[in-house]
Amino acid sequence: QVQLVESGGGLVQAGGSLRLSCATSNNFFRLNAMGWYRQAPGKQRELVAEITRDGSTAYAESVTGRFTISGDMAKNMVYLQMNSLKPDDTAIYFCNAVSGTSNYWGQGTQVTVSS
Repeated sequence: QVQLVESGGGLVQAGGSLRLSCATSNNFFRLNAMGWYRQAPGKQRELVAEITRDGSTAYAESVTGRFTISGDMAKNMVYLQMNSLKPDDTAIYFCNAVSGTSNYWGQGTQVTVSS
């Protein structure tokens, strides 16, 4: 079982920045990958960014160049630095961990970007 706890969401004006944090109860090296997803009202949950155990990263096209995912292996933490935020980035952001064939989710943190 993997427990994930997100923090760092909030309200920010367009063009601003936020950093989301995700603490995992498991050693990062025991996981296949961790990532951030988001879900806006009336829309499906979508992948924002992910980082694999070997450090490879991938991003949704809509956030490439603005968001950066990183991991602190010693602290079992994953971060999402979000810059140049847009109103379209408004959503609940969920931390995700993949272990074998299992997916684990945090409770989510709200990010609201005002225009």
